Amino acid sequence: MTAVTAPAVRDGLHQWQQALRAQFPIITGHPELAYLDSAATAQKPRAVLDAVQTYLTTGNANSARGTYTWANRTTELVERTRERVSRFLGDDRPECSAVHFTSGATEGLRTIARDWLPGFLRDGDEIVVPDADHRANIEPWLEAQRLLAGAGVRVRVVPMPYQRSSGDYDHRALAERAGPRTRFVAATHVHHVYGGDMNVHRLRGAVGPDAVICLDAAQSVGHLPVSVAELDVDFVVFSGHKALALPGSGAVWARQERGPAFAPGGWSGTPNTVGIASLEAALDWLEAAGVERIERWTAGLAARLTDGLRRLEAYEVLGCPLSLAADSTVQRRQGIVTLRHRAVESGDLGFVLFSHGFMVRSDNHCQGDAGEKTGSVRVSLHVYNTVEEIDRLLSVLASLS
Repeated sequence: MTAVTAPAVRDGLHQWQQALRAQFPIITGHPELAYLDSAATAQKPRAVLDAVQTYLTTGNANSARGTYTWANRTTELVERTRERVSRFLGDDRPECSAVHFTSGATEGLRTIARDWLPGFLRDGDEIVVPDADHRANIEPWLEAQRLLAGAGVRVRVVPMPYQRSSGDYDHRALAERAGPRTRFVAATHVHHVYGGDMNVHRLRGAVGPDAVICLDAAQSVGHLPVSVAELDVDFVVFSGHKALALPGSGAVWARQERGPAFAPGGWSGTPNTVGIASLEAALDWLEAAGVERIERWTAGLAARLTDGLRRLEAYEVLGCPLSLAADSTVQRRQGIVTLRHRAVESGDLGFVLFSHGFMVRSDNHCQGDAGEKTGSVRVSLHVYNTVEEIDRLLSVLASLS
């Protein structure tokens, strides 16, 4: 991604952004507030809310359970949205892949760990786990290791190596650690604390052609273009609620080329049909809005914020220092900026910011044991956020320094 200066964001995309912002009722209905917590959950545009209302009032039924019109339409909705997810992820061989709906990224990752990974691994195999990422992409794999150990299958967990200077995965060190028994690699596309693109396209070259790569894309799908064809990964898991759809929706995309075909175990039960309806509408809205433009906008806002914070000595910005400046040639930071005040505890800072109308996340952000030990304040952005909100936030932060 090339660097985008804040003036370019304001001048080049301002009218486009204003038209999209106007489509979020909760945002326009509370002009006194700035919602800066989209990494936790994103707000919903009118098109998604209308799709939910239309589905519930004109054709709500169970899927694959009946032969009447509403049931048939719901079944068609579910299958159509599977195809929609595949297209949105840039799947160039959809006939070889599969899409399964889940309640979100956490359930999706646990489903892979519980229902697929044990049948793929053998005694003596190794799995790579990113122990400084979100716990949702750590705990399921450790749970799978324990389950296999109970069955007499020993699996070695290899910590994912990180580059100290940038915070990215260290693909060179990974290549040195990986061997013929490295069978599975868990990775994160965009880090939920540092906002960095983790350069996962380098992982395939590091671990070879046979290892399965599972990508937690909770902070990338709906925020920037995601192409499974370019990334060459085997699983992509994401949450619908962070991609403008309803809570309780999400998906697992499976390539189905390495190892056995993926299918959730047990009786599937009733799918979250209204969540699936919201997901289809959200992906349609995102595609029409232009995910590339959304990425440019949020990355530009993040650069404006980090540039301003660098001038405030009272604050520390977490993550790669090379990605902070708007004119950086290595800009990889997405719309997430995490900071600490050197004298004010993060929880207190979060309360103070809310008193000024800013809604942010202030805690340890569910990071793994190898991650940050001290709490921090995370500002996470989406297309409905504005340059004016960033400037007002910087003004308030400056007053506390």
